[in-house]
Amino acid sequence: MTTATDAEEPMALAAARLRTAGLRVTAPRMAILRAVQESSSHLDADALRVRAQRVTGHLSVQATYNVLRALTDAGLVRCTQIPGHPARYETERYDNHHHFVCRACGTIRDVVCAVGTAPCMDPQLPEEYDTQEAAVTFWGLCPDCRTEAPAP
Repeated sequence: MTTATDAEEPMALAAARLRTAGLRVTAPRMAILRAVQESSSHLDADALRVRAQRVTGHLSVQATYNVLRALTDAGLVRCTQIPGHPARYETERYDNHHHFVCRACGTIRDVVCAVGTAPCMDPQLPEEYDTQEAAVTFWGLCPDCRTEAPAP
């Protein structure tokens, strides 16, 4: 049985994370942060807005983007931009993971860092360059689409 306290706890945790990041605590920020944290996939802004509205009631598209920008700038949320797809959001874990995108259904899956520690690559650049991050996207077919694909 879910109690009011059970429902309030994720919002309280979201509020604490916002305060720790130096952000003002607002209902839209708590609701969007909670929606990102509770998602097991990479959701776009519209999907996050729909989930957040379950808590806040109406939430405009512009307010959603403003909140996502603030959460991203504060390091609470990671924005991944994959060509041909809307920006997707996930909890920032500072693990520099990469992504696999299914060409058929568009599913996005996290991939553990390709080689070693961040930035996971050894770019061939002059030493005065300070590489801090690598963004790698693997493309192919997920298991479900692979089994549905016609044989060549």
